[in-house]
Amino acid sequence: MGQAKRATLTPDYQRDWPRYFDAVRGMPPRDTLLRALELFEKEDARPRKTPRLRTAVDIGCGEGRDLRAMLGRAGPTRWIVVGYDDSEEAVRRTRAAAGKGESERWWVHQASMEDLARVFKDDHEADASVDLVNASFALPFCEPRAFPALWRWIGRLLKPGGRFAGQFFGDRDEWASVRPRSHRTRAGVKRLLRDFDVEWLDEVEKDGDDAMGGLKHHHVFHVVAKKR
Repeated sequence: MGQAKRATLTPDYQRDWPRYFDAVRGMPPRDTLLRALELFEKEDARPRKTPRLRTAVDIGCGEGRDLRAMLGRAGPTRWIVVGYDDSEEAVRRTRAAAGKGESERWWVHQASMEDLARVFKDDHEADASVDLVNASFALPFCEPRAFPALWRWIGRLLKPGGRFAGQFFGDRDEWASVRPRSHRTRAGVKRLLRDFDVEWLDEVEKDGDDAMGGLKHHHVFHVVAKKR
């Protein structure tokens, strides 16, 4: 048997996204999203005649697995979701997978994370606020110079009591050698979350395959946090 290849990124921190979307096709939504949805459902579980309608922004929606999970959720909470991804192929796949049902509850747009604050302001009310910002394995791919503004925008976008769900890459992750400023220490992650109550912070460090089958040393922080 041949030796497995190392998982790699290009120097500009990109990968073969269509191939990645093929590799993760049919996989379940991220645990961070599911935990956040369950917390909202507990809050909305008191008796009411109709489900509570909440709003979400899905950053880096990819092939749409998390967006579909939000739309398909049953129970005391229903979701209106706006998805964004820089990849034209991601937008196409997400739109195709979401289908025409419940079309008044979701929109998907092509936009980079670096331009997201401006694009969202153009598409929606300037003072719009949402209940959930979901960013499954997305934020580490933001250009480091643009990340502080993106994170401030996420904080402004969330309502008090709203939640962030997503991941940060750790400083001991193998890809930290490609772009160190996209990786964070545990203390650095906690500083980012200083305006939040952290409901789940799971630090995972291990050797294993990435989504496309390459070997990699992983160091990831999985986060669900509630804005104060």
